Amino acid sequence: MSILDLFRVDGQVAVITGSGRGIGRAITIALAEAGADVVITSRRADEVAAVAAEVRALGRRALEVPGDLKKPGMPKELAEAAIAEFGRLDIWINNAGGTDDAHVQPMTVTTDDQMRDMLELNLIAAAAGSREAALRMPNGGAIVNISSGAGMRAAPNTAAYAASKAALLNLTQTMAAELASAGIRVNAISPGMVPTESFYRVLQFTDADMPKLAATVPLGRMGTPEDMAAGVLYLASPAAGWVTGQNILIGGGRDGGKSVEHR
Repeated sequence: MSILDLFRVDGQVAVITGSGRGIGRAITIALAEAGADVVITSRRADEVAAVAAEVRALGRRALEVPGDLKKPGMPKELAEAAIAEFGRLDIWINNAGGTDDAHVQPMTVTTDDQMRDMLELNLIAAAAGSREAALRMPNGGAIVNISSGAGMRAAPNTAAYAASKAALLNLTQTMAAELASAGIRVNAISPGMVPTESFYRVLQFTDADMPKLAATVPLGRMGTPEDMAAGVLYLASPAAGWVTGQNILIGGGRDGGKSVEHR
């Protein structure tokens, strides 16, 4: 067997939340290229359909399940749909998240409702999805959480978002400890600066800001969704078969100072 074969996930079934665009789309395509059949879900049905078409063009099967992860019962619906369609569930990627707020603001003006919304989106939905996945992985599997560099340090003006992502990292470690005996590995990646739609919208950056931001990154460029997808594929594949409870910061070497990461 070639070492490259360890990065294959042939015949496995993966659920990727928030997979209609950006990092979620890139993760979905990467897993499909590596041999997985996928369940695609996002709030925008047209984006789900577009990604599903890309997957099918690669010769893999895709199940479209549009919906909102904050809706009670949605994580269970996704897990059950995967089993009903494909007969198994091997990989669960908690990518849905971010923020619905269109601006950043100090903690002193952040409301309780905004805090609750961030916890619901970035922590509770991931916890529910992980639970439903774990209950349907009798032969082991892999869960990968998408956190953020903002959850690893002080993140001025994004307290609700950053705190929820920090909590997700603790949840990753806790689930890894609890599920190891069942052969289920739980890991996370923390993206650095990746110019996704929400990165521009929430942090109010423009293309003109990108060179200045890139100059703060030791490797000299901004991240791409594919950079993140490569990390997720590693953690989801047999290549990481002896890795659990870990978080990989994928940020071009930028690991200190004021945080501007936001997915």
